[in-house]
Amino acid sequence: MSFLCKCLASNILKNNRTNISRRPFSTQPFPLVIYFQHFIVYSFSCCTFAPLNKPMRNVITVFLLFVCAGLFAQQHKTENVILVTFDGYRWQDLFTGADKNLVGEKKLVKDTAKLRGQYWAETPQERRTRLMPFFWGTIAKQGLLIGNRKLGSKMSLTNLYKFSFPGYNEIFTGHKDTRVNSNNYGDDLNKNIFDFLATQPGFEHKLAAIANWDAFPKIINSHRNGVPVFVNFKCASNGASCNGVAYDSWQTACPAGTNCAMVDTITYHFAKEYIHRNHPKFAFIGFDETDHYSHEGQYDSYLTTAHMMDAYMQDLWNMIQSDPEYKDKTTLIITCDHGRGHLGKQFWRHHGPLVRDAHQVWLAAIGPDTPAKGELSKGRHYHTNQIAATIAKLFGKEYKEDHASGKPIEVVYSGSSGQ
Repeated sequence: MSFLCKCLASNILKNNRTNISRRPFSTQPFPLVIYFQHFIVYSFSCCTFAPLNKPMRNVITVFLLFVCAGLFAQQHKTENVILVTFDGYRWQDLFTGADKNLVGEKKLVKDTAKLRGQYWAETPQERRTRLMPFFWGTIAKQGLLIGNRKLGSKMSLTNLYKFSFPGYNEIFTGHKDTRVNSNNYGDDLNKNIFDFLATQPGFEHKLAAIANWDAFPKIINSHRNGVPVFVNFKCASNGASCNGVAYDSWQTACPAGTNCAMVDTITYHFAKEYIHRNHPKFAFIGFDETDHYSHEGQYDSYLTTAHMMDAYMQDLWNMIQSDPEYKDKTTLIITCDHGRGHLGKQFWRHHGPLVRDAHQVWLAAIGPDTPAKGELSKGRHYHTNQIAATIAKLFGKEYKEDHASGKPIEVVYSGSSGQ
């Protein structure tokens, strides 16, 4: 045995001198595969007293690659994904907090002193933490955020329209379609992430969308894929109903709402209740009132709604981490469908093809496969058309539909691409 070990060590070291460079071990491509290959090859050689031929070495290499792929798959932890959108919420407010040019503008704010007391501070870091404490107290520490252009982190739309229907088409399909050019567009003909997942084993009756806009059944094309899409809620004294699903009483509770986010509040409570009772593997929650108050020119209500949405995300994450079916197996992704203008005190109200910088968006993610990179800086320029493929990748699948789409955002599910 001693002689055999010496032979093995001698042969492996001899071969490594010619096949493996002297770069640090951590930078080698598949270093374990190489070492395992040598070990097995020379083990067989020494035991049989005959060198293995090239075809046999190739067979062993392929076998080892499959073994390593299996080990990688075992490390994959995401079994559920929840996608959330804040309609038209600017990256400027997410990353720098209350806008100094708007927070004191009396035409846009009813009570400037009150708003300053709630959300103003001297530094962007303090302001954003006041406004979005879950994002900056939890996601920034345990997950990642993309889109702070002041640090060189960029995420953009690929469609040129820069309003909601084309934005959501891009999110769900991974494809910009110039035909999708109106918020009154009919059923979206492009197949999307819901269509894709509906064909995968284990996803039957495990998909759902709950949102505050009656265009979503057309955007998702529920007529085609049969995915339940809940909009236009009817409220009862202690429950709600929608699309044939009625909750006479809530099994869940959610943070107290505000007068600014009344429809988003019922949207969230219904979504939380549905997720709690049905445990979908992929769910979408779409909030709308940040965009609504922007168009209305009410910056105070816009900020208050964003703050409320942050509280709902904290509550949702707490539920996820306290539910055995979701705990440490669920990735939460939060993003927006378009940006807004920021030059001038009135431009933040608007978006669309003629509004400069309304293509600028953002993304936040937290989950078992998302590295704790915090706020990204510099690096790659990401796009909304990558979200669908990223969701599929989190499930360990390659997103393929009958149209072109963006590639997965690797940093969300593995961090292998760096910042």
